[in-house]
Amino acid sequence: MDAVMSEVFGTLEDGRQVHVYTLTNRAGVEVRIINYGGIVLSLKVPDRNGIMGDVVLGYDSLDGYADNSPYFGCLVGRFGNRIAGGTFFLNGKTYTLAANNGVNSLHGGVRGFDKRVWAATTKMTSNGPMLGLNYVSQDGEEGYPGTLSVTAVYTLTEDNELALDFTAVTDKDTVVNLTHHSYFNLACQGHVLDHVVTLYSNQFTPVNDALIPTGELRQVQGTPFDFRTPERIGARISTPDQQIKYGGGYDHNWVLNKPARKLGLAATVEEPVSGRILDVLTTEPGMQFYTGNALDGTLVGKGGWIYKAHSGLCLEPQHYPDSPNQPSFPTTILKPGQTYTNTILYRFSASHNSRRPKPE
Repeated sequence: MDAVMSEVFGTLEDGRQVHVYTLTNRAGVEVRIINYGGIVLSLKVPDRNGIMGDVVLGYDSLDGYADNSPYFGCLVGRFGNRIAGGTFFLNGKTYTLAANNGVNSLHGGVRGFDKRVWAATTKMTSNGPMLGLNYVSQDGEEGYPGTLSVTAVYTLTEDNELALDFTAVTDKDTVVNLTHHSYFNLACQGHVLDHVVTLYSNQFTPVNDALIPTGELRQVQGTPFDFRTPERIGARISTPDQQIKYGGGYDHNWVLNKPARKLGLAATVEEPVSGRILDVLTTEPGMQFYTGNALDGTLVGKGGWIYKAHSGLCLEPQHYPDSPNQPSFPTTILKPGQTYTNTILYRFSASHNSRRPKPE
């Protein structure tokens, strides 16, 4: 039966307790989320034989997330991905952000939303068990203008979907780009190079050697970035392509084919051995596809799993990176009186045979 449970997960250095919330649906699918960073600790879904497995990377204890996490499972904000030079210009003023990726700002800065304690509420809804998280980012936090009030709602549906609904309001003009950063491995072990991926996109945004978009929208046709038909991740990840070299693999933003601000299919991932399938739907215009290139064997995760390159993959629905400095990209400006909304849907299924869904 549907259920929501809560217990203490750990204590931060400043003495604040962090709680873990366990959401379970009638099919036995289970997600565990903490109110530190809104982090998805575990997500157990069935394979083709009905055997449950945890399909996300992470740690067994709070210390790992607090001390040394490459954004495992977290909510990302105020601005997901990179902002060039850690600066942007808005309403005649230059704003200087925390630089935490060389000279660039990445995923909201040194203490982004992934390192904040969120206020939590739980309830049962007609759609399934729900966890609501709230955080107020003060004016000037990490260099961003405006007091931003953010709500992130996780719902585990009876259709084995993990839905994430963001809303945000501000009291000053600001920029906002929220996303989620789970590392998925549908085999629950090993690497993801044999996962088969479809990306519903005809274009991507090429980058420079600092992984900042050049402003170009490049056609995927004829490149290693063409996942319009199902393809193994490992098939072309080592090709001598300059964009692949810059990312050390895939670490790029794809321009989604779906209509703007409408919930639509962005990606499908299938793991051929287990039969697990993940569909990612979003209202956002882009999606970062990252193949865990920077995992180097120095992090020891859940159950002693040593995370090496390509141990997991990320599918991060978003606005395009560096949008505040790229006037041709869709705007990320949020003004007082407006409400930012963003929905991400992770839909899980399994098949005895290869399944090739079509865009919705």
